[in-house]
Amino acid sequence: MPLSVPSPEDPILRPNNVPRSAWAKAKKSRKVPLLCLFPGCNRSFANKSGRTQHFNSAHFNQPQRPSSDADGNLYSVAPQPSDVPGPDSDTEMSPEDLQDPIRGSGAPFDEESGDNDIGSLDHNDSRCYHHTDVGNRGKEGLKGPLRRETHVYQNGCITDTTGEPIPPDSPPPLHTSRTTADWSPFDSRLQFEMAEFLYKRTQMSQSNIDWLMDAFAAFGYSADLPPPFDNHRHMHSTINAIPLGDAPWHSFTATYTGVKPNHNVPEWMNAEYEVWCRNPCTIIRNMLANPAFKDNFDAAPFREYDSDNVRQYSNLMSGNWAWRQADLIAKESTNNHGAMFAPIILGSNKTTVSVATGQNEYYPLYISLGNITNNMRRAHRDAVALLGFLAIPKSDRKDLKDTDFRKFRRQLFHSSISTILQPLRAGMSKPEVARCPDGHFRRVIYGLGPYIADYPEQVLAACVVQGWCPLCPQQRTLLDQPVNGSRRSREHTGVLLGVFDSKVLWREYGVVSDVVPFTNDFPRADIHELLSGDLLHQVIKGAFKDHLVTWVGQYLHIEHGEARAKEILDEIDRRIAAAPEFPGLRRFHQGRDFKQWTGDDSKALMKVYIPAIKGLVPDEMVKAFSSFMEVCYLARRSVLTDTSLKQIENAIAAFHRHRKVFINVGVRPDGFSSLARQHSLDHYPEHIRAFGALNGLCSSITESKHIKAVKEPWRRSNRFEALGQMLLTNQRLDKLAAIKADFDARGMLVGSLLPCPYRVVQHPSTQLGGLPTTAQTSASTAPEDEGEEEDGPVSLSSVAMARRAAKGYPKRLRQLANAINRPELPCMVSRFLYAQDHPDTPLDNDAALPSEYLVDPRVFVHTSATSTYYAPSDLSGINGMRRERIRLTCSWRNGPARHDCVVVETNPDAEGMEGLSVGRVRLLFSFIHRGKRHPCVLIDWYEKSDSKPDEVTGMWVVSPEYYSDGSRVSDVMHLDTILRNIHLLPVHDSTPIPRDTHFSQVLDTFDKYFVNKYADHHAHEILF
Repeated sequence: MPLSVPSPEDPILRPNNVPRSAWAKAKKSRKVPLLCLFPGCNRSFANKSGRTQHFNSAHFNQPQRPSSDADGNLYSVAPQPSDVPGPDSDTEMSPEDLQDPIRGSGAPFDEESGDNDIGSLDHNDSRCYHHTDVGNRGKEGLKGPLRRETHVYQNGCITDTTGEPIPPDSPPPLHTSRTTADWSPFDSRLQFEMAEFLYKRTQMSQSNIDWLMDAFAAFGYSADLPPPFDNHRHMHSTINAIPLGDAPWHSFTATYTGVKPNHNVPEWMNAEYEVWCRNPCTIIRNMLANPAFKDNFDAAPFREYDSDNVRQYSNLMSGNWAWRQADLIAKESTNNHGAMFAPIILGSNKTTVSVATGQNEYYPLYISLGNITNNMRRAHRDAVALLGFLAIPKSDRKDLKDTDFRKFRRQLFHSSISTILQPLRAGMSKPEVARCPDGHFRRVIYGLGPYIADYPEQVLAACVVQGWCPLCPQQRTLLDQPVNGSRRSREHTGVLLGVFDSKVLWREYGVVSDVVPFTNDFPRADIHELLSGDLLHQVIKGAFKDHLVTWVGQYLHIEHGEARAKEILDEIDRRIAAAPEFPGLRRFHQGRDFKQWTGDDSKALMKVYIPAIKGLVPDEMVKAFSSFMEVCYLARRSVLTDTSLKQIENAIAAFHRHRKVFINVGVRPDGFSSLARQHSLDHYPEHIRAFGALNGLCSSITESKHIKAVKEPWRRSNRFEALGQMLLTNQRLDKLAAIKADFDARGMLVGSLLPCPYRVVQHPSTQLGGLPTTAQTSASTAPEDEGEEEDGPVSLSSVAMARRAAKGYPKRLRQLANAINRPELPCMVSRFLYAQDHPDTPLDNDAALPSEYLVDPRVFVHTSATSTYYAPSDLSGINGMRRERIRLTCSWRNGPARHDCVVVETNPDAEGMEGLSVGRVRLLFSFIHRGKRHPCVLIDWYEKSDSKPDEVTGMWVVSPEYYSDGSRVSDVMHLDTILRNIHLLPVHDSTPIPRDTHFSQVLDTFDKYFVNKYADHHAHEILF
């Protein structure tokens, strides 16, 4: 019987006798018209996936068009420019009149967030327009074009070079007057790319550069061709001559000026402390003028809402803090109206460059621009710059706890940063004209923005006693109690200083009274408001690794004794080591018992830890981990909504309930009152409302910058007075980055470096039809199995077969079926071809196939496919796209076979796992039928063990699906039906895992598997 297609109102359930491929085709054939969400577009679609793909390809980054009435006449629902109130008279052109011509009413006032605190200023004419940002792809899904409301006064009005407003449709002035043939100070593209390759990408030593230039000279001697550079000095002088990106270094010294003892004066009191820095105005202006940021730049604070009027938070300018700062700036002077607010993000942390003796510790201070989007900061695209090196006072061991020495260290920190930032102070009250990444000039007004720091650095910056919260006045012995909403503030601390003495302030309020925060020297700056949440040190390395994982070990010792506890810990290690391969998964070959932990180690352990402890510790303890992981993965998303914030708050409450098990089992008999890092989780929802997504302000950004700005330059130095050499290296790197952005903006770096006649032409035999390439993918020469950043355009998901086919496989379908011991493969292919031609009338399993589909085509077998999808919360390109490989090979890296698992969308209208099916790829192949190429995949299916996730771990459980005769349920599917690869972890029972179990065997030996939603952030967003 033909498969009947349910109506849109009917529940969507697949009969057991119907293959998933046929059911998916039938589901997609329902005539449910979905209209395009872009105004003026009349396209209709059968499902959401088609509408989304059309929206991304046809309307992404298009400006919103006016609507039309029934007669087709264009109209605007917004007030006319003359109706918009402004500080200027009707006869003059105000900054507000020069903004977007499409305007609407402001969003409803958010009483909870308290955004509308500007008093007399009217926000009803806030600039509202729709833009085609892809938005959140989490549980809320794609809600169509987002409605963006920009600040009415600090709206980044474009101006001329003198600061006078110009019409909004004015083209930007030329980025430069230099022609596309001008490579100065380089002679050619070859010379520039050679300098960048040698100095930046490979960091070649000076002696090796000299040898290479001699080799180039010898090679081109007969043709009278000179080398790109004479030697390393020639290359360095050319780089030094780059006029762009220059921010010279200078220094100042600080000394102790307090009372000294009459005898035995400590050395630290007489020492001079040198601080090296650059002008922050110069660095910020260089960032503003960098054309590489033109598509990742927000000129005004904004609020975003989806089609359901749910607000979402992403970049810094989308949060409440930027809006409130704009309100304050607008109230200070009407001259500020129309200016662009530019938040200055700072970050600091000590880093060690060597474990050897001598000067091995440095204290870098970093700076970034808040208008640049989070993805640029996270992608390390020159959006974070080295501002200075702070001094590190040294003393004898006996003086380390001396009150005067500790006070001096704090004062040196704050006074140094205040001195470094002084050039910005004038621009915080009076706008300055600056060129922006889009090429336009704007009047810019600066302000101190969020400060990126771990907990010790936060209490130092906030002048708060260690152990206290730097954000709220909660007693240090009551940090496990709910936050009552009160906050520390500059004004509140000032009142306390006027009432209590220093001892009371230290003991009762956690205030360090003998130091003034550097933020007090600048307008509108409150350090307690500017400290952002630190995901790396507070959550990943702090609460997870240092607290929860450690507590599990302590519980096992308390409950089972030392000997049995070690056995259980060994079992946990074996379970962790048995996790199957997955792109980006760090392997723990010997478990997690090693000495030196990094942030990446902690992140990797989080992905596999819950299934490893299931059954070995109480379920309530596993639930504590599960709820904590929900907080962590939700908070690390790149786009969050008000709905997401409610989920975070609920997950925090659940974590607080479940963590009490550690009190009950005796691990934490005194509770959690002293754990400042766990207490910090309570502030995360407010952090997100204030600053947008926290992954754009995480200390992992500055930790990564340590490598490029401190550690690698130190390694390139001769280690003698290394700091001066490190400063010069950073200066040259900045110059190279700036001129590369300039060349790129002029279109001078498009295409290959080689002239066309010399480019390598791919031999026809390497194309699909000619076929010869690799079954050597399994060799040890295979690349690391990591996901890749993809800088392509935004789309939801796409899967592409490897360009080259593999050698050594039979060329005909029936021969291939026999070779892989899947005799049913030809029948599956025939049914697949029939379904392709008749998507509305799928065959019953017992129906005979027409003879025209009983084919034996030539087949091409592939060992991998690439899955590209939108995952901005993971390591991705600047547009949020990520690419991973789906592997299928008989020998992976000269070892056992590898067959990855994938998730397939079988019900586009259902949410989460209810609309997805899990399978294991057994064959990737393609063939041509009737002149059309068909990329296909043979999948063995898994079935869900329940209709909901496991209540203990929060993860779905699946089992291999079998027919009644014991054979696996399989299908041949089109490659396009795959959404992405997926990670399965075994469900362990009470039986210890055999010691010789290899991770490559796990997917063939267990009866049940967890669908690992913690494999990455994109998986967490879709596998709910």
